Order: sequence, then structure tokens, then C-alpha cells
Amino acid sequence: MDERYDYIIVGAGSAGCVLANRLTESGAHRVLLLESGGRDSNRWIHIPIGFGKVMFNREVNWMFETEPEPRMHARKIKVPRGRVLGGSSSINGLIYIRGQREDYDDWRALGNPGWGFDDCLPYFRKSEDQARGADEWHGTGGPLSVADVKDRHPLADAFIAAGESLGIRRNDDFNGATQEGVGYFQGTARNGMRCSAAVAYLHPAMKRANLTVITHAHASRVLTEGARATGVAFSVDGETRQAFAEKEVIVAAGAIQSPQLLQLSGIGPGALLQRHGIPVVKALPGVGRNLHDHLQSRIIWRCTEPITVNDDLMSVWRKMKIGLQYALKRSGPLSWYAGLAGGFARTRAELDRPDVQFHFFPYSTDRTDPSLHRFSGFTMSVCKLRPESRGAIEIKSADAAAAPAIQPNFLERESDVATMLDGLKLVRSLAATPSLARWIEAEHDPGPGCASDEEIVDFVRKKGFTVYHPVGTCKMGNDAEAVVDQQLRVHGMQGLRVIDASIMPVVSSGNTNAPVIMIAEKAADVILARH
Repeated sequence: MDERYDYIIVGAGSAGCVLANRLTESGAHRVLLLESGGRDSNRWIHIPIGFGKVMFNREVNWMFETEPEPRMHARKIKVPRGRVLGGSSSINGLIYIRGQREDYDDWRALGNPGWGFDDCLPYFRKSEDQARGADEWHGTGGPLSVADVKDRHPLADAFIAAGESLGIRRNDDFNGATQEGVGYFQGTARNGMRCSAAVAYLHPAMKRANLTVITHAHASRVLTEGARATGVAFSVDGETRQAFAEKEVIVAAGAIQSPQLLQLSGIGPGALLQRHGIPVVKALPGVGRNLHDHLQSRIIWRCTEPITVNDDLMSVWRKMKIGLQYALKRSGPLSWYAGLAGGFARTRAELDRPDVQFHFFPYSTDRTDPSLHRFSGFTMSVCKLRPESRGAIEIKSADAAAAPAIQPNFLERESDVATMLDGLKLVRSLAATPSLARWIEAEHDPGPGCASDEEIVDFVRKKGFTVYHPVGTCKMGNDAEAVVDQQLRVHGMQGLRVIDASIMPVVSSGNTNAPVIMIAEKAADVILARH
């Protein structure tokens, strides 16, 4: 294959789907989109609660895991990433959270003009089709449907009341004037079905003659001539192919694989590349650095009444009921997001903004798969919104098929340890309020025997895991470790951009899918203005 396009996009995840749509919209540009996975035809992708079925399904998931984490009892922690059209937006928990105004103002302050909150808000609004209607904060008519769940649950209501009793106000819009508070989550759903980036952006664009999508196409390197990116080498069914870009190559493979692809292409830390026999095209020490992610810890309680999803799945009749409820009304547990309710709070009164996020689940499991407990149970999780620990992504060999070394270095910083400790104490305070306590038979995990600060921290180290929000490995900025500039062009290269979660200098305060879609919307305008 020796075909030429205006743009080549590597990765049909959230960013790649947005870019494929926007860059082909005018009909003036020929675009090639390469995706290592297949079509998003698995039915569980499209049923919201089906994230539990696809989050660890090798057919649609890279199934990465970290290297042994030194401060987490040397555990290897699973890092699921979508390998399918839509990428991780096809397997995630659907929760729509933009983050805090200060997140983006911080990006701007770090040397990235044009990335403050007021610069980004128009692109959040542009992308959105808000079920509640348009206002100062929200848009309608955009490709991405954002909706409420149709149901309320007594345990979720009790969680919200518990927060209010502790002085955490009710918030019905975490993406409005302020993020702080407790309430029900909104998610990327349309008529009770998942609205992934593929559904929202890519499927409509695939009808256009100027967009070519190749699935099961694994990119092995960016082709270069001197300091210019000229195309991409990739394989399909064992056959090596090449495609060339007249204007730009856009790497949108995500925070794990974008730095991996750059390193395989000779762009990255010189010593690392030389160690694996890869000629250095551009020495950029920051490629793969600055990896960080949200670490969460979960507490599980036994419920006093059989009203949880655990109970639904233990009964044949109740399973039939929720199946009919979804089939006929697109409501009930099958339409729920990963965390029916949640919230954002400050662990210390002197903080000027929330530093932790809660997720509330009316079910429980010991494992990160669909196997629920055989008792009535529910769960609350907590994560630190802006972790300070930093890790790295590094290739292990010059083989593009080999997974890279993923080392987040969770809890490297004592400040992260302290916030997780305070966050879990706050979760237990919520459980002790009259609103929730009436529903609690006993704390199942870690249990009342885990009481001292040392025991709670050890519980986090033993059982904490990622919320699946890796970012930062090709960060935007102008310092020594920056990889892209404020227009997301790779420093020292021509015709090459990175556009995905890897460009975040600092992670946004919450779930990362909405910010990635915003980044791609904004970047598409930058690219089209350039050309």
C-alpha cells in the first residue's frame, strides 16, 4: 500500500473519532484513520452497565497492566484501554465530568496560552447535546449526547442525604457553575444506550467518501524524513503497509500508546531509544514521562435489605424484570453508569476547591469484573483528584507488538497518601450518618478491624487500583519535559501532532473522557485554521 492522504490519524479512540469527523466535514480533506482493534459491534458496548462485561474483555481491550508497583505491595495493577472503534469511550463507565475551572487555568499558567477554562468552555459546549437543554454552561445539537439516568435508587438518595448532613451541598450539575457537592451523575448516553465517540462522531463520518477507516491496523512507527513526519507504517493481518500524509500525521493513540509509538519512531529519550537500537530522530526526554492517574480505594458494606444489584442478579425473576425494563423503557440497572451517584468534596476545610471524588455503586464485588457478591452489598469509592506522584511509559523493545512498561508510581508522594487516608475517613463518616447507617448491616471490606491510620493506608496499598484515567505522557508546554506546544505540535518536528489525554500537563479533576473530546474539538479547529 502506497496511498496518500492529507491527514493520517493513528487511533480511533475518543480524540481520533472527533478528529476524523471534523477534518472530513468540509469534504476538502482526505483522511485515513487507523485503528488496531475492530468494529464496535459487541452488544455489551452499547448497553451502559455492559462496561462490566467489556472492561476486561480481550476482544475489545488491550488488557495492559503496570509493572510491579513498589508502594502498592509490588502488585501489577490492571490498566484497561479500549482496542475498538471508540477506544476507551466504548468500554468506560460513561460518566461525563469536565473537571474544574482551575484545572484549565492551571494549564494556561504552565505556559499554554489558549487553554484556560474560558478558552475551553466553547468546545465543551460545541461537542455536547445536553438532554436538559442549553444554558451558559451547556450546549445542544452537538454530536455527544449527555443525559441523566431515568432512575433513582434509595441507596443513592441516602448517600446524597448523607453528604448534605455533613455539609456537602447537593449538586445537580457537576459540570455547571461549581463542581463541589453530591448528586447523581450524568453520562454519555442517548435513549438509554452508550453514546461513545464512535457513535457520536465516527459512525456519521464513515458515510463520507473522503474518510478511510482501516481496522485491525497496528501502527509500528511514524515515517520521517529528517525532522518531518511523512506517514505511518502499520500492519494488517501480518502484512506491512505504509501510508503517506501530505499535511500532517496525528498521533491519537492515548496516554499509553502515543508515547510508545513516538519512542518506536525514534522520538523520545535518547538513551532509551539507543538501548533498543532505535535511531534517534528527535531526542525529547519528556516522551513517556509525567504519567499520572487517579488511584481509587473502595469500601464495601453489607446492606440491611435486598435492594442492591447483587440481589437482582441472584434472582432469575429479578433478572428477567431488569431485562424487560431495559428492553421496553431503556431504564433500570442495565441503563446505569459506573457510579449511579457521586460527588466532589474537600478533605480539609482550608482547601479552596474539592480534592477528592466519590463514586457510589448500589452493588459490590471483590474483583474488577462482573462477579458480584452473593449478599446484599453496596460500595463507595474515593480518589484524589490531582495526584502529585509521577511515573513513566517506556518501550521494552523495538517490537511494536510488545506492550510498554507502565509505571505510574502510585503513592510515591506522601501528599497522595495523606489525601487518600483523609478521603477514606470521609467515606466512613458518610456511612456513619443516620441517612446511610440505617441501610448498613456491617462493613464488609476492609471491616471494622481496619481502624488505625497505618491499617487504612495499608488497605489502600493492598487493594487500591486505577480509575482508568492515565494522562500526561506527551505533555503540553515549553519546559524541558514538554513534548508538544500549545497547538499540540511535537517540539522539533514538522507535520506531527499528538492529540489525546497524553497532552494534559496535569490531570483534570474527575473522569477524563469529556476533556479529551474537548481537546480534540479544539485541536481540529487549530488544524483547519492552519491549513
